[in-house]
Amino acid sequence: MFLDQATIHIRSGKGGNGSVHFRREKGVPKGGPDGGDGGRGGDVVLVGDAHVDSLVQFAYKPHWFAQDGEPGGEKGASGKAGVDCLVPLPLGTQLRDATTGEVVCDMVAEGQRWVAAPGGEGGLGNERFKTSTHQAPRESTPGGDAVERSLTAELRLIADVGLVGLPNAGKSTMLKAATRANAKIAAYPFTTLNPQLGIAELKDDRRLVLADLPGLIEGAAEGAGLGHEFLRHIERTRVLVHLIDCSGLDGSDPVESYATIRRELGAFSDTLARKAEIVVLSKTDLLPADERAAAVEQLVGRLRKERAVRVMAMSAATSEGVAEVIEAAWKLVASRARESE
Repeated sequence: MFLDQATIHIRSGKGGNGSVHFRREKGVPKGGPDGGDGGRGGDVVLVGDAHVDSLVQFAYKPHWFAQDGEPGGEKGASGKAGVDCLVPLPLGTQLRDATTGEVVCDMVAEGQRWVAAPGGEGGLGNERFKTSTHQAPRESTPGGDAVERSLTAELRLIADVGLVGLPNAGKSTMLKAATRANAKIAAYPFTTLNPQLGIAELKDDRRLVLADLPGLIEGAAEGAGLGHEFLRHIERTRVLVHLIDCSGLDGSDPVESYATIRRELGAFSDTLARKAEIVVLSKTDLLPADERAAAVEQLVGRLRKERAVRVMAMSAATSEGVAEVIEAAWKLVASRARESE
């Protein structure tokens, strides 16, 4: 089960109350105040965890509470502090305050920590209030209140390259050919129901993280099909690899397929519309061998008229051209990384 949106209800620990106590010891008939301070309440801390890949845990456990601090004791003993509540989150999770909608945290790094709800401070015991003129104080302070709030979590996968295209464009086949990801492949649309990640290993110890997003269709930005649920994941990628089935076996026009996806990306966000892109004509193995070169050249010319700057061709089924596409994607990712520094 993959879940990329959830609401989390959290509450920190209440601070322990300060103690009012006086010494009662044999041989000390006029013992002074010795009430200790209360313990601090536990924090609710959100932690980035690379081993968590979904928000599914919050479907079963939406409430996360830290432990209250214990009250102060006698002989100046402080109460025990409450235990913090650690909430693991997948990298790429964006958190908003459920009431205001304000973005409060972007969890992007392994081990990143954010105190979402600080625990209440411990109250002061009466030992703190003794002075030379006030030797038997009965004052103490209560522990600080707990902080309770609700957060909405939205997972946006972190990948170098996002694979986009219409259903059956060959995205899953490419992911499987370029990485060790065990993506589902079948001869029908919407075989990918959830985002899939894979790591392509290149020469010289280079790596490229690819994300295969469920197929988009016309009207996806307004909620049609499956892809609209996952468009947000593409926003974090540095580069798009836009796959187009050039075989024509389904009767579609590859150039119109390209224009359809470009319209949906632009309708969803300007960020996606401006993202660097490599257009890849896939399934070239299905073109007649004697017509393949001319057909690809003609499509490349038409796509460039549609402002497709980088156009390549490949067949993931035979692995022809896959390495070249991955290498081009890596170079484009590297250039975008340098520009953002």
